[in-house]
Amino acid sequence: MQKLVFIFSLFLFSITVKAQEALDDIVESEKKHFLHLHKSTKGGAGNSENVTYQRLEFQVNPNVKYIAGKVTTYFIPATASNFIEFDLSDSLTVDSIVYHQTSLSFSHVNEIIHANFPSTISALQTDSIAVYYHGVPTGSGFGSFVQSVHDFNAPQVPPNNTPVIWTLSEPYGAKDWWPCKQNLSDKIDSIDILVTAPDSFQVASNGLIVQEIINGNLKTTHWKHRYPIAAYLVCFAVTNYATFNHYIPFNGDTLLMSVYAYPEHLADAQSHIPDYTAFMQLYDTLFGAYPFYGEKYGIAEFGWGGGMEHQTMTFQTSFGFELTAHELAHHWFGDKLTCSTWNDIWLNEGFATYLAGLCYEHIGPQWWEIYKSQKRGAALAEPHGSVWCDDTTSVGRIFNSHLSYAKGAMVLHSLRYVLGDEIFYQSLKKYLSDVNLAYAFASTSDLQKHVEAESGKDLSQFFNDWIYGKGFPTYQISWSQNFDNVITATVNQTQSDPSVSFFEMPLPLLLKNGNRDTTLILEHHFSGEAFSFPISFLADSLIFDPHQFIIWDTAKVTRLPAYDFSFFVYPNPVKEQLQLRVEALQGGKAEVQIYNALGQLVLNGTQEFTAGRNTLQLEVKNFLAGTYQINMNALGKKVNSTFVKVN
Repeated sequence: MQKLVFIFSLFLFSITVKAQEALDDIVESEKKHFLHLHKSTKGGAGNSENVTYQRLEFQVNPNVKYIAGKVTTYFIPATASNFIEFDLSDSLTVDSIVYHQTSLSFSHVNEIIHANFPSTISALQTDSIAVYYHGVPTGSGFGSFVQSVHDFNAPQVPPNNTPVIWTLSEPYGAKDWWPCKQNLSDKIDSIDILVTAPDSFQVASNGLIVQEIINGNLKTTHWKHRYPIAAYLVCFAVTNYATFNHYIPFNGDTLLMSVYAYPEHLADAQSHIPDYTAFMQLYDTLFGAYPFYGEKYGIAEFGWGGGMEHQTMTFQTSFGFELTAHELAHHWFGDKLTCSTWNDIWLNEGFATYLAGLCYEHIGPQWWEIYKSQKRGAALAEPHGSVWCDDTTSVGRIFNSHLSYAKGAMVLHSLRYVLGDEIFYQSLKKYLSDVNLAYAFASTSDLQKHVEAESGKDLSQFFNDWIYGKGFPTYQISWSQNFDNVITATVNQTQSDPSVSFFEMPLPLLLKNGNRDTTLILEHHFSGEAFSFPISFLADSLIFDPHQFIIWDTAKVTRLPAYDFSFFVYPNPVKEQLQLRVEALQGGKAEVQIYNALGQLVLNGTQEFTAGRNTLQLEVKNFLAGTYQINMNALGKKVNSTFVKVN
């Protein structure tokens, strides 16, 4: 999911809106209304069972905020047990729990259903149980289970305030509307979702439609999904959707894409078909095939400001470039590989944010530098925060746009810079295809193991500094270049937070003049480290990190003169105008005398110069051809050189 942060000047306002068009909205949608809950799942239902299948049967009417349901769960106990537990909000009423056609005794306290089996059931044996329930899901109207309306004065559509129901469960909201195992330790191997609603409405959900059954004025829509899925990624939405299918071509085949748009926004949804295709093809090239290729990719419009990466059926508030790119990216990073704890949420959100940036790099390159500037600027808003989430009881901290999203994305960009493109992308493909992680859960340490294995590098310091450590560096660089074109530079670093004593990073420096440039990489190991290296031309400026590979606050670059006072003449030989390159620690006046080969004084005058490097000019076009000596007297120093005048 994603969020929009307006940080640039008014001049860049319209560009910034395009480059980050959905970041604030995306993040807000992921925070949902659960800011009032502030609960982790650590105290939730026991999770010793492996849930292999669930059949979710719901009855809803978009005109009413209410749900009635039956959830049948097939499970395999890890150990012999005489009870089972599910997470379910206390606002919902459990009517009965049926096990082998027998109603069980149960309790429903503190959002946990505890049901007792008639006798101990065996370990490692598949069994099943059904929970019947009903009620009005709690919430402020911004998450988990929302009943609302759309068509507010929509252009060219009469305002009719059409009702809609939609769900959005990340991170702790699945239990608000259905009995589930709300944890990050076990995915449901497969699901069927059957939603019964008035027959004038369409139902969007995970997987593929099996059938629609009409019964009087009601319609039951049956969706099936045959990939492992975390509880928070299960969804449905019901309203008067206008739908269309699009087939995305790549690798000699096609992928079904289904779009469920509000009728008033159907044309807009259809106008973005080129984006859908370009994103899918790019991710396929960089990271491998769409993880749910056997089913579909879907987008359903909903009423929250942003998007949610429900598996195979993203819910989005619009069909814009960055929002769509972000939510689709989650199907690799977030859905196929799901963070194993909410501490590791950056593995979902940092990756999705960065992949949206890659869409700018490859598809809309005019926005790529702007995108990086915006994300780096957003990361700098948290000088004492880490990418790794250190407080999972706060949904606001989990979905912190500056840390989990922007800083997470830019840390990935830095990792790509450190590794190089080939190793970076190859390591991510192997990470995604790891049989122990794919369609399951991954941690930051899992990612680290893969990039280290592929690169052969120990990246402990990188991960400790940039993922677990807090803040970012500030740089101070002083440099000079002598007349032999040798660059001398000293680099100092300060840190915004004491959790990191030093950010060890290779530093890119661009040295340039009017028509030449070169990039140097400094392996920076400690503050105050000095470097010396030759280049092939005289540089007039040094630019730190020109392509924004690193997160840094400021980089103060100071040019120093190479000598107390010195000068160099060029071109030599000269025809008309002699250039004097003067370097000095302080400004002043120089006495200048030029003598011919006979020792005769042919020019006597003064030249002013400033501290640093200067270029002075002397007219010699009227001099006779021959060899000349030029003497300069300044700041108590006397220096001389010779030049040849030609016609």
